[in-house]
Amino acid sequence: MVFWETNLTPGLPNPMKPEYNFVDSNSIPWKRDENAKHVEIKKLSSANDQIMELYRFAPDTLYPDHLHIGPEFIYLLEGSARVNGKWIHAGCSSGAETGTLDEGFLSGESGCIFLSVYTVGSTFID
Repeated sequence: MVFWETNLTPGLPNPMKPEYNFVDSNSIPWKRDENAKHVEIKKLSSANDQIMELYRFAPDTLYPDHLHIGPEFIYLLEGSARVNGKWIHAGCSSGAETGTLDEGFLSGESGCIFLSVYTVGSTFID
């Protein structure tokens, strides 16, 4: 019994077969975040509409306010940051639900590095 038919093109990925992707973060250079000065990013991986990135903030850096179009998770590796009015430190994590406004995100006096997994397409607020 056939449930669906596919019209696969030789040499292109099979859209019906999920795939993995792997990366060595040491081989990826830090790139300046186009949304904020003094913030650098390493794009580690992506799948479907989710992305995993490493962020490095200089001390006392304010990130632009933005609306989450899907869930966002962060895990602070170094330093401290103010997330939604609450200060968190290395070893702490934060989860934001779809539709939340990330307002006043600020790195601490020594900056911070964190891992973030989020849905692509956040809307920045002017």
